[in-house]
Amino acid sequence: MNGSNNRKINFIDRFFKISERGSSISKEIISGIIVFLAIVFVFPVISNVLKDTGMPTGGVFTATVICSALASIIMGIFANYPIVLSGCLGINAFVAYTVCSTLGYSWQEAMLLVFISGVLFVIISITPLREKIVNVIPNDIKTIITAGLGMFLCFVGLNMGGIVVSSESTIVKLGELSNPTVLLSLAGIFVVFILLSTKNEMIKKLAIVIAMVIIMIVGIVLGLCGVKGMPEFSGASLGNISDIKNVIGKCFESKNFNIFTKFETYAIIFSIILISLFESTATLFGVSKNIDMIDKNGILKDGKKAMIADAIMTPICGIMGTTTITNYAQSTIGVESGARTGLSSITSGLLFGLTLLILPVFSIFMPIGEAGITPITALALVSVGALMFSNLKDINWKDNIIVFTAFITIIMMLLTYSIVDGIGFGIILYCLMMLVSKRGKEVSYLV
Repeated sequence: MNGSNNRKINFIDRFFKISERGSSISKEIISGIIVFLAIVFVFPVISNVLKDTGMPTGGVFTATVICSALASIIMGIFANYPIVLSGCLGINAFVAYTVCSTLGYSWQEAMLLVFISGVLFVIISITPLREKIVNVIPNDIKTIITAGLGMFLCFVGLNMGGIVVSSESTIVKLGELSNPTVLLSLAGIFVVFILLSTKNEMIKKLAIVIAMVIIMIVGIVLGLCGVKGMPEFSGASLGNISDIKNVIGKCFESKNFNIFTKFETYAIIFSIILISLFESTATLFGVSKNIDMIDKNGILKDGKKAMIADAIMTPICGIMGTTTITNYAQSTIGVESGARTGLSSITSGLLFGLTLLILPVFSIFMPIGEAGITPITALALVSVGALMFSNLKDINWKDNIIVFTAFITIIMMLLTYSIVDGIGFGIILYCLMMLVSKRGKEVSYLV
């Protein structure tokens, strides 16, 4: 019996090159558990955001979990990278608040666009085109777009928390701080920022999860004490796993194909591909550097496998009824905890699947009252957005063209409540300024 177990352990070690990369099976599994805890909040957040499009939260939750689990397992087995994948919050917000809310597409049409952009993203990843596209777009522009997405997520989070609300006279204004639900949202943001500012690295890595648990507990206790508007485990609010039948395959309804007469449709597809490209590739290079998977020429070892692995599930997302998945930066938490191989991402993927057994628990993330305030989701969006916004530190602040591009891109994202409008204004302005300043040769024709 022991001999059989040893052979299995040896096979796992050889298959994933665990010893070769200086790790151990126990380290990989523990790291996978840690990354799971750091990412699991994404499922209810995505469900809440897409709920505004009319999608059933239970169906979205189930679809997101299945796609995340399968994608993470594929990454682990096929590419042997310790990278975990889940729903892209940037694309999630883009689909909900720009594609559906601003441009008026139905969620079924939006899922069709997710499917088509996913197919194209797979093609781009299989061919050398993905690397070429990444290389021609200036690093400053990539950084600006990522930071702009972060600011947009913060704005959405503050609104979902009831901290910033609409106003007929001033466009936006401060929410009702006398409302205990709003105060709970504000407290959650303060807590997560404080945790992210500590010197303890492990607390910083799990700050979002810890803050969500704290606010969850505080909300439940206040609710038991009679305070109205507190989060609670209602069980039914999030919907049921069976709700997936209401979202799966709906993208292929014949009426959805009428959208291809609109110019905006092609801009949306391009935008989703662009966001997927930046999000996935940036994390891939970041994690690879930390696990010594980049050679002296800056080329990824088994990079093609990793790019195919992070792309292969993207068209499936639209079919299943959720937005595009991407490589998660939280994967670096696992790397810093000792992960070096795909066994870690497989562990996280299997744990994702188990969350389907406790779906009613996530009802505590659902909107509260007529205002639809979601304190726990709000702190997650604001903190993730703030961390993305910090990317601005890496742009060239001495170049006025970059500074003005950053300003226009981000401010237009917020004021038009549209990610694609912000990116469009920013890149057009960038190209015009480069031409006028006689620096046009620095800009690729693809840009």
